[in-house]
Formats: sequence, structure tokens, C-alpha cells
Amino acid sequence: MDLDLIIKNATIVTATEILQPGLSIGIKSGQIVAIAFSLPVDADTQIIDAEGAYVTPGGVDSHVHLHQDNAPTGDKWLSGSRSALCGGNTTILAFATQKRTDESLFPVLEDYHSRASGRSFVDYGFHLILTRPSPEILGRALKRMVEEEGVTSVKLYMTYPAFRLGDKEMLEVLMRCREVGMTVMVHAENADMIDMITTRLLQNSHTLPKFHALARPQIAESEATHRAISLSTLTSTPILIVHMSSPIALSHARKAQSKSMLPIHAETCPHYMYLLSERLAVTRFPVVDDANRGHSHEHGVHGEEGGDGAEDEWAGARHVCAPPLRHAEADLQSVWDSVNNGTITVISSDHAPTQYNNPQGKRKPLVEAQKNNSTPTFAQIPNGLPGIETRLPILFSAATDPDPSISPARRLTLPKFVELTSTNPAKMYGLSGKKGSIAPGYDADLVIWYPSPPHDPAAAAASLSDDKIKIKIANDMLHHSIDYTPFEGFQVCNWPRYVLLRGELKWNRDIEVRQGPGAGILGKPGDGKFLRRGKGEVLVGRSGMGREPAGMRDGERSAWM
Repeated sequence: MDLDLIIKNATIVTATEILQPGLSIGIKSGQIVAIAFSLPVDADTQIIDAEGAYVTPGGVDSHVHLHQDNAPTGDKWLSGSRSALCGGNTTILAFATQKRTDESLFPVLEDYHSRASGRSFVDYGFHLILTRPSPEILGRALKRMVEEEGVTSVKLYMTYPAFRLGDKEMLEVLMRCREVGMTVMVHAENADMIDMITTRLLQNSHTLPKFHALARPQIAESEATHRAISLSTLTSTPILIVHMSSPIALSHARKAQSKSMLPIHAETCPHYMYLLSERLAVTRFPVVDDANRGHSHEHGVHGEEGGDGAEDEWAGARHVCAPPLRHAEADLQSVWDSVNNGTITVISSDHAPTQYNNPQGKRKPLVEAQKNNSTPTFAQIPNGLPGIETRLPILFSAATDPDPSISPARRLTLPKFVELTSTNPAKMYGLSGKKGSIAPGYDADLVIWYPSPPHDPAAAAASLSDDKIKIKIANDMLHHSIDYTPFEGFQVCNWPRYVLLRGELKWNRDIEVRQGPGAGILGKPGDGKFLRRGKGEVLVGRSGMGREPAGMRDGERSAWM
């Protein structure tokens, strides 16, 4: 066996177990070919010593917005994929957005291919955002997307004027996606509720960023979630409800999965697990200190507008996203509970960033209002947060941080971490057997973390310096093109030390620590390949035409499907 690379002294983590420490991973031609306690080495075999550290599959971030026309100051493919790599991700799934005026999907996909081609540090694929599901698109285009282009997922919006589909349109899309085997993602918020509340808030001169969370209450998410589940049930189409944040909405998903055995998948993001809506009301950039991890404090960032000594009533705009950050610790806990009881299937970043200190970014309403002598409003703030690089370190800390002050109710197991961040998204989006796990035949996409420090303080001090095993997140250490992170000041207990993409070392944090920002990036734009994906798997409930919705006779649906 001629191996290109061996990773020795590994503690391998899969979605089901932590394997016995001391194993070696043999890699040949970019794939894992063997896992054993001892593997043959020849003169050309490279060796990486994991030093007993955990080795996990490369992260699969299945919900990422890059180079979108509605976010001119957001990350494009160079900066976004670079940030993904440095945070331990080896696969990202972004969006190709159909405009209302686009009559065909193929020019849309070609356009987005041109944006990404030769610019990605990691492997990638696309979801299609459907805004005009015409008969032609439903009749032939979606099937061709699956069979010819390897694009096997769509996203539907129940809100936003530019994207929103009505229930009838959604039903037609769901039925067609079921027929051709496409995974359906749904952004579930009630648009009419949001529009009505927003109008009345503005009429009452409630215009500051803090009112964004009031304009999109939990009931808007929970009603739309229930409706999306009903549409899915009627058409017998599996769906994934993205970025869930509301306890009642999550209870709808839980009931559908457990009591009705419906194929309703749920996704959330780290910001709905850690951040509260009070951040929208801050007048300085909020930072978290060690003693108050996960809570907002009105500290400034030196040298930045709205930083130390400078009040900025717009500072909360940094945390505007949809659905919004929720109000109470109990809301955060409901998301954690849904993660740990299996309701939530995937944790993505929903990386959809916009710069703050940019005339076209989060402060755009202020700039436009100054020009027009008008009042800036929260309704004009671009939605979305950065998070592609911080997702894995934050969640890995939830699985490994020994800090006794962390509630057991807000922890993950390591296999659960792998399941939610790598294995499940790979399975759901047609990458099973290739991405998302550590086993022979899979791509050698791997993250090697730093080894846990010894329990003896003296030995710990001698093994690894604090800057490698205890990291306080700061925006200037990240590799995106955005001028803030919502997790500024959060302390994590580890960071990806090495990241391998198809068996090649692309990120080495040890070099980064020694030589400075960017030095640890060993990969280059164009390393990432476009992934032609197969059909996704149903991970919860049961799919198929055998069961009619409650109140229907057996076989009733066959009359119209």
C-alpha cells in the first residue's frame, strides 16, 4: 500500500462514536483508504502527527450567501471561502438566486458559476433560490438541474417582496421537487404580519435598529412554520425549515417528526443559540467578556466608529438578521433543547454578511437619510450576520470546553457536533459517501484540532501556549472581508489547527500564530471544486405516498397528484 499521507496519533470522531485514540488515517489520491493502528510508510509518505488530538470531518456549511447582488459589501467567493477554510470548513453550499425577471434557470446558474469559478478555497455547490416558478421551470428545468447540472436543492421564501412565493406557488414547487428528488429549504416567516407591524412601528416613529426584533415576532415564524409543514404534508414532500429560532415553531417541527413521523427537517445557527435581541439596542459595539460568555455588554472597539468613547445609536444594526435574535434566555434554551433532542437536523452559519462602516452596508440608511433629509429606519438595514469562520470553533467548544460554569443543557457531545455540522448536511444535500465522515472511500477532508491540555497545570503550560488552546474571538483574527463579528470577545477552547482538503494541507494555524494574519493559509483560490450532487436523503420521519393527511380517505390524494 503506497500512501501519500498518514495522520498518526489521531482521536477520530464520527457522527456515531469517538474511536479509540492512537489510530492512523491513510490517504491516497485525495481519499481515505485505511484506518488502523499501524500503517506502512515508505520514503514518499508524508506524516502529520495529530498528537492525540481530535480529528473530525471537514465542516459542511450548507447555508452560505456569497457574492449576492443584494449584499454589495458582503463576502464574495475569495474572502468567504477563505474564511470558511480557516474555520475548518471544506465544503460550502451557497445560493444561485433567480430574479423575478429571469425566465430560465440556466443563465442564472451560469452567472453564479462564473462568480465562483477559480475563486474558492474549498469545495462548493449551489442551491437554487426560486422566485419565478413558471410552467417551463417546473416542467423541464428542475429535472435538468438534477440530472445534468448536479444541483439538487432549492430554497423557497415565505417573506421578502423580491423572493416571496404564495402558498399556491409553493405547493406547485413542492410537488415537482418531490417528483424529481430535490431537497426543499424553506424560510418560514409570515410576510403579512411583518409588513403590518413594520408599517405601524414606523408610523409611531419607532425607527431604530432595536425595533427590528419587534417587527418580526415569534408568532410570524411559528405560523409560517406550521403552514410550511401543512404544505409539505399535503404534497408528501420532505422539507428543511431553515434558521429556526422560535420555541413554538420548533415545537411544530418536533410534533411533526415524533408524533406524525413526517419528514420535516430543522436547521438553526449559532447566533440563535447564543445571542439575544438586546444587542439590537446597544449604542456601542457589544463585546462579551470571559465571565459573561453569551451576554451583551456595551463595550467599544478601539478605533472603530461607535467604539470606545463614541456613542452610536445605529450600532445594533450589526445584529440585524431574519428571523431576528430572540428576547429571552428561555428562547436560546429552546434551541439548545431542540439540538439535543434531535429536532434540529443541521447547524449552519447562514453566513449573509454586510459591512457596517460602509455607505452601502449596515449604515446605508443613515447615509441615504442624510442625502434625502429623511429619517433612517430599521426596515432599510440589510439583513444578515457573518459566521462562516466561527461556526465550528464555537460549537466544538460546546462539546469540549471543561469550564464548569457552562450549563450541561448547553453542551454537545462530540459525535453530535460532527453529525450536525458535517455528516447530516452531507447526507441531506446529496454528498453522502463523499463528504461529511471519516471512513475509507470518503474524501480526505479533515480537521485536526489542538490536543486537549494535560490535567496537570505544569504539564499543560509546557505543552501548548494559551493563545493556541484558549482563543478570544476578535474580528482582526478572522479572514472574511467584513468589519465585525457578532461573536467579538467570545472565548473558545480550541480552533482548527490543520485543515486538509482532499488529502492536502490547506490551513496551518501554527504558522498563522507565528507569522501573522494570512500566513497559515496554504491553499489557494481555485483549490475548491464544484460538486455535482446526487439526491439528498430523508433523515427524519418517513417519506412516500402511503399515508394521507389526517381527514383524507386512503387513496384520496391520488385523484389530483
